[in-house]
Amino acid sequence: MIRVLLYGLFLALSVISFAYASGPPVAPNGIALIEGFRDWQVIAPSYRSDKGHIRLVLGNPTAIRAFREGKRPFPDGTILAKVAWNVAKLPKFPVAEVPATFAQVEFMIKDSGKYKKTGGWGFARFVGENFTPYGKDAGFVQECFGCHTPVAGNDFVFTHWAGVPKLVQHSAKPGNTSPPSTY
Repeated sequence: MIRVLLYGLFLALSVISFAYASGPPVAPNGIALIEGFRDWQVIAPSYRSDKGHIRLVLGNPTAIRAFREGKRPFPDGTILAKVAWNVAKLPKFPVAEVPATFAQVEFMIKDSGKYKKTGGWGFARFVGENFTPYGKDAGFVQECFGCHTPVAGNDFVFTHWAGVPKLVQHSAKPGNTSPPSTY
């Protein structure tokens, strides 16, 4: 009986170890799904009418710094994540369209040495709730890069920083620089 329990425990731990060791999904070109991308800062939203996708472009700290400082080309280490959802009308406010089901996440990773043939960018896409890697083989990146060539002047990036005006200090008295008590 103890042998059976030990064997069962060993088998269970082996399956758990294998699942953990296998890691996140990997695109055909070797780029793995980047865990933690949801914690990155927003660069800009977008809407793709041909796909019916609401998209949110996020950036790692290197990307955020480059966007804020207007650095082009983007420095190596820049990573952009474009998260897309299918659109649904908000039932209680039908003029509003909101994210519905998750569609995909796409990554652009800047490494000018590694990805010379695609403008210094590595591309990956993971589709659906299971994050299924997109593409039959590593050649799928030519599809991505081909789409990005019209924006070569912006280092192959469509997205621009979606700015928000800076808060202007309001003062009740001349010289008062304290912020307003409410916004």
